[in-house]
Amino acid sequence: MMNSNIFFEIHSDLPREGPGRDKYTRKAYNMLPRIKNPKILDIGCGPGGPTIELAKISKGTVFGIDIHQPYIDLLNEKIIKEKLENRVKAINQSMFNIDFPKESFDIIWSEGSIFIIGFKKGLLEWKQFIKPNGFLVVHEMTWLNSNPPSEIYNYWMKIYPEITTIPKNIEIIKKCGYKLIGYFSLPEDAWWDFYYNPLEKRINFLKEKYSDKPEALTVLNQEQQEINMYKKYNRWYGSVFYILQRL
Repeated sequence: MMNSNIFFEIHSDLPREGPGRDKYTRKAYNMLPRIKNPKILDIGCGPGGPTIELAKISKGTVFGIDIHQPYIDLLNEKIIKEKLENRVKAINQSMFNIDFPKESFDIIWSEGSIFIIGFKKGLLEWKQFIKPNGFLVVHEMTWLNSNPPSEIYNYWMKIYPEITTIPKNIEIIKKCGYKLIGYFSLPEDAWWDFYYNPLEKRINFLKEKYSDKPEALTVLNQEQQEINMYKKYNRWYGSVFYILQRL
């Protein structure tokens, strides 16, 4: 239980649970054709930063799903604060067992969570919930340059062996029955300002708190390694938004 508990202590109440910023959520959304009052599913919504932003910019209805109840609770607090009770719903539900009728959504959105199910599997399995000619927007960890140094290559092979290049992801997208509308890589500020900087402060604080707990320190060092790798190798990899249309 220690590993699970320390993980959530590391990540609880951070501004974001992965790289991103509202302005990049807006940029990706604005690459879509205009849809009046769209119905949107935000998969792996976490505490709901993009969920709330999507509701504001789309004027539609947004369902955020996540399996970590504290994140759902935080999203519900944001919904009330923003007076969006009529248009945003937070639901404890797994991306592996989505419980909505087929072809329910104009847009499915997933910022940085599709790696949990896998890029290709997510594209294929989530497709059934998108209306004909509807849209899927994800950002996915991607090699930005080929032939990365062995240290970062081996690191990602352990963490997420499905990571590949933009051209290969585009091939997967087409084979899965989508049209690519566009893509862009998240700039460095999307990683640091609301994710890695506050995360690193939290790690340093918890290292002092758990200085006599080797199991906790192992988890904290793993989290720090992720930050260190990005500092050293960010020209080689990043998270890329892919904006897709179901064919």
